[in-house]
Amino acid sequence: MSDKPSVLFVCVHNAGRSQMAAAWLTHLAGDRVEVRSAGSAPADAVNPAAVEAMREVGVDMSAEVPKVLTVDAVRASDVVITMGCGDTCPVFPGKRYLDWKLEDPAGQGVEAVRPIRDGIKTLVEGLIAEIAPERTA
Repeated sequence: MSDKPSVLFVCVHNAGRSQMAAAWLTHLAGDRVEVRSAGSAPADAVNPAAVEAMREVGVDMSAEVPKVLTVDAVRASDVVITMGCGDTCPVFPGKRYLDWKLEDPAGQGVEAVRPIRDGIKTLVEGLIAEIAPERTA
């Protein structure tokens, strides 16, 4: 077992919001947090507009692929953050569940994805401050 917190981001297709959130958390928290993302009905590829929007802020998620949500992924996570997947996420006692209300970037251009990206960053920054603040010597 790791002593660092683990977070699972879940949306339906694991192609936009959850991928951006995972990329932000990895980028901003580094190795202080274990990061996963998954979808209840994964798409074939990550949303190109989401990839481009993240590239604009120096975060490369071009190699990411949508992953299917598994019971094991939920079981292995301390915090499960859903983004519009409704009741498809399995619930386990002792896990912390958050639901982030974010517009779905599916089918939208990069202009529409930018504010979603920025909103996710703000939420991720708050999460990091809560579960994995930087330790000072």
